[in-house]
Amino acid sequence: MRNFIKKMRDAGLVEDIERPVSTEFEAAKISAGTNKLVYLHNLDGHEAVMNLLSSRKALSVALGYDEKDIVKNLAKCDYNGKVTVKGSLGDIVKPADADLNSLPVLKHFPKDAGRYLTSGVVFSEYGGVVNASVHRMLVLDKNHLAARLVEGRHTHTLLKAALADGKKLPIAITIGTDPLVTFASCTRVPEGKEMPYAAELLGGEIELYTCENGVKVPEAEIVLEGFVTAEKAEEGPFVDITGTYDPIRPAPVIELTKMYVKKNAVYHGILPGGSEHKLLMGMPYEPKIYKSVAGVTTVRNVSLTTGGCGYLHCVVQIRKNTQ
Repeated sequence: MRNFIKKMRDAGLVEDIERPVSTEFEAAKISAGTNKLVYLHNLDGHEAVMNLLSSRKALSVALGYDEKDIVKNLAKCDYNGKVTVKGSLGDIVKPADADLNSLPVLKHFPKDAGRYLTSGVVFSEYGGVVNASVHRMLVLDKNHLAARLVEGRHTHTLLKAALADGKKLPIAITIGTDPLVTFASCTRVPEGKEMPYAAELLGGEIELYTCENGVKVPEAEIVLEGFVTAEKAEEGPFVDITGTYDPIRPAPVIELTKMYVKKNAVYHGILPGGSEHKLLMGMPYEPKIYKSVAGVTTVRNVSLTTGGCGYLHCVVQIRKNTQ
């Protein structure tokens, strides 16, 4: 993530906030006011970023090619990058007892249920199946979270399999990883292909490290290790991509056992309903739409519009064969 921030800074796409900023509402307000990458130098005593990948320009910086070529190049990917397991995560970052109170977790809006992790990539493994996906997670106390796991999606499916065997689902949550890892984790790929896809986007290879519970993760500023349990807790209200509140639901509880935090770690927060949320939720569909429509006619480009919250309304540019 730090290498990407440097590239964005070199491109003049970083807004530095040197003054003290509160995790309660203030950081969210600053993020909402710009599409630039916001670097908070003093977020309640911590360094943090928001709007990390909040525009097509930012994604083009991450990928290394022009904005106009993003969709057609992503449509060519076949999720075949090389994934290498390098060793134990504890060998490069010293583990500590989990303590969410030591992190600058944000409360974004007045009616939110509480402080939420919004950028965490949840890595899970069970029965030989691996998955990586992004979920919102409500802080319950220093080592428990309530996670919104959509029924039928891969993380929820793995949890059901583990619970059916009378076990908890081992997971690890990365915060502050390379934005292309996050982008790949937000993409509907075949089962277990998130990290091969991330490797492909990163140039062909990605290195993973093994947590104590066996889950493998890429390098990140912060890694939270634990298990999804059979316990449920109320989760919500929470602002969704349309800017409206999602209702309260019972959600699985995550019990954290360890945390790995780099020295002077940079926290990453995503504004709910903001430009980064919309890009990560919607843009991974554009290559899929491109490939589908290309089976009918010549496609020049695809864009999920801001008017449709980056998710609900799509424009497809084609090359006409006849008038």
